[in-house]
Amino acid sequence: MLQSDLKERVILGIDPGTKVMGYGLIQEKGKQLSLISLGIIKLDHLENQALKLQRIFEKTTSLIDQYHPDCMALEDPFYGKNIQVILKLGRAQGVAMAAALAKKIEIAEYAPRKIKQSVTGNGSASKEQVASMLKNLLNFKESPQFLDATDGLAVAVCHAFQGRGTSSGKKSYTGWESFIKENSHRLK
Repeated sequence: MLQSDLKERVILGIDPGTKVMGYGLIQEKGKQLSLISLGIIKLDHLENQALKLQRIFEKTTSLIDQYHPDCMALEDPFYGKNIQVILKLGRAQGVAMAAALAKKIEIAEYAPRKIKQSVTGNGSASKEQVASMLKNLLNFKESPQFLDATDGLAVAVCHAFQGRGTSSGKKSYTGWESFIKENSHRLK
């Protein structure tokens, strides 16, 4: 295989949250994945929901400006019993999406089970199992203080793996126009 035949891209993975938002960046070169960065954005010290959303937008924009990802993958909010939690997570996800769409970066969304299945082979894997698999896969030693960081990294790895096969269920948008077209039912 010629060097020019290798697909190369930087993927930003986001695990949206209103207390802690995790992120991970990987470089994909052909079938090789390498860790660029992972971390968290603490939001629990901010009491105002609007300030949390503003911080998510600013920090996501800053990550995009610093690392110039080719695409961004996000974890879908999980479905739980508390509708207020789902609404807050959905807003956090939407603000991160808006930051990418404003920069014309393709986005994709994945369900938590899909991410775990993609990384570990088990859709019911624990956060610790996901983190352990990522440490082996990407060959890093240090354990992050918060598992939200490896959760964000797992979303990026899931997106890389999905790009190698079929698009089985992922939702992807290239800008506001495509997002609105695919989600016109939400506007009613």
